Amino acid sequence: MKKVVNDLRLMIKACDMYYNENLSQQEIASKLNISRPTLSRLLASAKEQNLIQIQVSDVDFVKYWKLSEELKERYRLKDVVIADSGDTEQTTKNNIGKIAAAYLGHLIKDQDVVGISMGSTLLQVVNGMKECTDKKITVIPLVGGVGQANLRIHANSLAEQLAQLYHSEFHPIFAPARVFTQVVRNELMKDLTVSSMLEIATGLNLAILGIGYPNEYSSIQTTGYFAENEMEMLIQKGVAGEINMQFYDLNGDTAPFKDNNYVIGVDVHKLRKIPVTVGIAGGVEKVRAIKGAIRGGYINTLITDYNCAVSLLEDD
Repeated sequence: MKKVVNDLRLMIKACDMYYNENLSQQEIASKLNISRPTLSRLLASAKEQNLIQIQVSDVDFVKYWKLSEELKERYRLKDVVIADSGDTEQTTKNNIGKIAAAYLGHLIKDQDVVGISMGSTLLQVVNGMKECTDKKITVIPLVGGVGQANLRIHANSLAEQLAQLYHSEFHPIFAPARVFTQVVRNELMKDLTVSSMLEIATGLNLAILGIGYPNEYSSIQTTGYFAENEMEMLIQKGVAGEINMQFYDLNGDTAPFKDNNYVIGVDVHKLRKIPVTVGIAGGVEKVRAIKGAIRGGYINTLITDYNCAVSLLEDD
């Protein structure tokens, strides 16, 4: 028996059938004319001799397992993924982007209709995603964005980049993210290119959402759509955060923010009907924005960093 267990060729053949061909142990034992206990010893011996190496991928997803589970229960979320916090804001964004890219790579399924919003963190996410040729998806921006500044973080640019990675369809919104009168906004929403895209949005399976909070350094400020004094006015009204350039307070209420009516894109309230809405944001300064997004029902899955996660758990 010892000679059989130490038979290198037999050991490799058994491993190939078990790990590569996915045959059951009973099938392999029959084909090799050995008993199941002998096969088990062959596989164990192969592992001991480093003929096989079993690697569990994406262990970062479970690094903060207990904290993730506590947050899921506290906020009644579908899932929570936590990245390491960095020494700088950019490092934290990089960490979140890396783990979010891997997570979304598993989450996105063939034939999904995927929507993506805007923001500098989402740029890190898309930059970290890998090319995929075995899934065909449809990608749409959740908010407009032509002209103005910092185009790389606009939803159109991110949607196009994501579609290219999947060699799939991309439907842009040929309109600015924000205009300055509701009349103009209503007319643009009637435009065929905009209305047809919004029709596609009704079939979304997944929304990838940046969560912002108004300040002079925020992504929405850098796009050039807002004057400096508008940020201060929003803060005075009790703003907690924004998604799709639409503002809400700590309870997720959008009513105080009439400027939302000037945005061209998917209404933030319609996010509640999408099966999976992934909010991606980090930093303790985003705690209020994240809480408001959860309370408003705009996200049901959260990807954040450790420091923000702890603050969300401790903050009442």
